[in-house]
Amino acid sequence: QVQLVESGGGLVQAGGSLTLSCAASGSMSSINTMGWYRQAPGNQRALVAHIMNNGNTRYGDAVKGRFTITRDNAKNTVYLQMSSLQPEDTAVYYCNAGGPGPRLSWNDYWGQGTQVTVSS
Repeated sequence: QVQLVESGGGLVQAGGSLTLSCAASGSMSSINTMGWYRQAPGNQRALVAHIMNNGNTRYGDAVKGRFTITRDNAKNTVYLQMSSLQPEDTAVYYCNAGGPGPRLSWNDYWGQGTQVTVSS
């Protein structure tokens, strides 16, 4: 099992910046990717960014060039630096950790979510 605790959400004006943190604990040896997803009211949960153990990253199209994901393996913490925030970035942001399980299964773990609100 892996536990994820997010922090750093809040209210920010359009054009501003915010950094989210996600601290992981538990069976980290089973994890090979950590990242962030977001969900706005009425929308499905969507990828924001994720980072593999080898440092490779992937971003959702809506945030490319504005958001940066980094990872501190020594602290088992992943960060999401968000800049040039827009009202459409308003959502609950969820930390995710994933890795292979037995018999070709995949384990996904989720944090409780942190609200990010961007005012216009």
